[in-house]
Amino acid sequence: MLYLDQMPVLLPLYFQLVDLGGGSDAVARFLSLYCPTPYLSGCSQAVWTRDESFLIRNYDYSSKLWEATLLRSCWNGKQVMAMSDCAWGVLDGMNEDGLAVSLAFGGRKTLGVGFGIPLILRYILEFCDTTAQATEVLQRVPSHMAYNVTVLDRSGAHATVFVSPDRDVVVSRRKLATNHQDTVDWPEHERATASLDRAHVLSIRLQDPDETHERFVERFMEPPLYQFNHQMGWGTLYTTTYNPARGVFTCRWPGYCLERTFADFTEQAVALRYT
Repeated sequence: MLYLDQMPVLLPLYFQLVDLGGGSDAVARFLSLYCPTPYLSGCSQAVWTRDESFLIRNYDYSSKLWEATLLRSCWNGKQVMAMSDCAWGVLDGMNEDGLAVSLAFGGRKTLGVGFGIPLILRYILEFCDTTAQATEVLQRVPSHMAYNVTVLDRSGAHATVFVSPDRDVVVSRRKLATNHQDTVDWPEHERATASLDRAHVLSIRLQDPDETHERFVERFMEPPLYQFNHQMGWGTLYTTTYNPARGVFTCRWPGYCLERTFADFTEQAVALRYT
């Protein structure tokens, strides 16, 4: 059951979805995302703030576990476009007010009492308008695992937030995140996903005065940001770019690009193959 004092305004939608799912105890527990099974991923994400502001991210995960759904919804009077997880959770997304969010695993084994981060991001996109509001939610609602959440709003205000079940939430104006927080807590995972190398590349390019937005996005399609290790479950499944000022979502794969806006959202199936 969702705790009323943590996300009360989400409860009507939660109960409606439970009913749509058949109303069983199993459905209620699944949709609550409360203390869910641990899940690990890779991911690189960054905020570009020159001229226009963009949130760019690579989602690195097992293709067998990815829902592969871009969902446009308007459940609480606010339009949301988001990559779906756990049926109604959010991996990355943007709402019509120009608030964009994305998540990356924080690189720690510690588990605690809290919600799956995809549900917290759903809550943010449904009810928040600004980066400040989003960071307040991330500081208030407990996450059951360590995650790095990057937030960008229409004004260009941005933040990267480190959440952990056993540590204080850290809110910073960092423009990038990979799969470690201030230090590497899980060396084996870092080596498997090249988290430090990816963070270094992002940092260097964000500081390069000659770097362009177009070239920066292209780098997400190249190693080390782009991961090919699909057999181990760390391969890059997609690259998304969010432009909050214009309300434009772009998703890229090698050789293919998909663009959607809130005003022009045509349903489409895309055939993807990961090897």
